[in-house]
Amino acid sequence: MTDPETPGTNQGPVTISTSSSERAPIIYFDGASCFGHHNGAIQIELAANLLMPVGAAVRVDVVQTAHLRCSVAAALALREALDKALAMYQQGQQQPRPEEIPTVKN
Repeated sequence: MTDPETPGTNQGPVTISTSSSERAPIIYFDGASCFGHHNGAIQIELAANLLMPVGAAVRVDVVQTAHLRCSVAAALALREALDKALAMYQQGQQQPRPEEIPTVKN
């Protein structure tokens, strides 16, 4: 995502357009139902579980929530972002919880 007015040699940070940030969809998924590649494009189908009441029981339906298509470079960037997000999560889980301050009653 480069500015068409800027020469290609400028390797500055990428600027995300503020006009698109609020309109971007939020995609939730419980897993990847299948994946593959075709003509150089990575293909991943994302799916989520739906709980459907059936009398007194519950049936789980799996529905596709997104069809992810990207280049190999974009897939590598996504994997790197996921790895970094998971590392941040792991680091937060390992930090000791602060001691609770006891409540003092007068």
